[in-house]
Amino acid sequence: MNSIQYTIRSIPAKLDQALRRESQATGKSLNEVVVSTLEKGAGVSPDTSFDDLNWFIGNKSLSSSFEDNMEWLNSVPKEI
Repeated sequence: MNSIQYTIRSIPAKLDQALRRESQATGKSLNEVVVSTLEKGAGVSPDTSFDDLNWFIGNKSLSSSFEDNMEWLNSVPKEI
């Protein structure tokens, strides 16, 4: 399999911590965890199945008030 190398800059500290924590918890290399996470996020991983629309609309809490939800919905760019 051909592979491509990326250099990714400006990784937020919280993301770095989460990826490193996953790496230690699973015993996988940091690179393996990053590639797996990218595959899942892009929907190209064989074990990825989306059964909701969170990937599209975000993961808004169900406990929010109707007004909060409408405010969030109105903030979505109209061209979407």
